[in-house]
Amino acid sequence: AVSAFEKGGLWGQALRLLVEMTSAHVDLNTVTYNAAISACEKGGEWAAALSLLVEMASARVQLDTLTYNAAVSACEKGGQWDQALRLLVEMASAHVQLDTIICNAAVSACE
Repeated sequence: AVSAFEKGGLWGQALRLLVEMTSAHVDLNTVTYNAAISACEKGGEWAAALSLLVEMASARVQLDTLTYNAAVSACEKGGQWDQALRLLVEMASAHVQLDTIICNAAVSACE
């Protein structure tokens, strides 16, 4: 269901669904969070995307390359070059593999 909101960029609905899932004691996983972060990226909500990264880490949910791709792209679209670069450093510290997509998004954020 979260991925349906992601496809439409309906970030508010995606976040509400995450809250409902948590209230219902549904364990959220990387795929669920990635879809919500991507919905935030599509909706231009970079701050919400970054908040979800913090929530993932607090819940001890694995952040992967797709997680960071969506978050860096959200920062790029929001003109948040400093946050995009911070995420690259965080990725390196967490030993998450960089790919061409994330590097391009980070460079684009700095333009």
